[in-house]
Amino acid sequence: MQIIFYGSEGSGKTTQAKLLAEKLKLPHIISGDIVRKYATSDKGLLGDVCRKALKEGKYVDDLEMFVLWKQRLSEPDTKKGWVIDGFPRTLDQIRFLEEKIKLDSKKIDAVFYLELAENIAVERLLKRARRNPDGTLHDTPAIIKKRLQMYKKQEKNVLDFYRKKALLKVIDGSKTIEQIHQNILRCL
Repeated sequence: MQIIFYGSEGSGKTTQAKLLAEKLKLPHIISGDIVRKYATSDKGLLGDVCRKALKEGKYVDDLEMFVLWKQRLSEPDTKKGWVIDGFPRTLDQIRFLEEKIKLDSKKIDAVFYLELAENIAVERLLKRARRNPDGTLHDTPAIIKKRLQMYKKQEKNVLDFYRKKALLKVIDGSKTIEQIHQNILRCL
């Protein structure tokens, strides 16, 4: 199975993607983890791009993300499927992913959208208070607002794309972790 979790930061998509991946015995692949891995371990251009994006609270540009994702999706643990969290975020990223999985004779089975009000997302992110690899705070109010604004610009296009393909499953992200998980399992 190939499953995507989509939603704003703070929506709980990482928690839910991890729970589902464990249940299905599939790798849970997080866009942010890939970026953080390169930021800490890659001394070249990709590492520089990832470190800069993290420091500035921005997303890594598509061209670099495509390189990162192409590498990750070619690793052996992804052959039987995966649960992705944090990618794709734009129509260009969707097209890239569709092409990549088509080459591997795969298809997307479901896209879970965890719907959540922005004020709740901000509150959750501030409580989390993640740090960047260099020790700076990743989740400040200003940086959170900036990332949520970038996310919102693409949200409608992504949702419309997957809705038209009858893959979109809308889940209320304000419920408890267990309630959300049970709603996801019912959709499968």
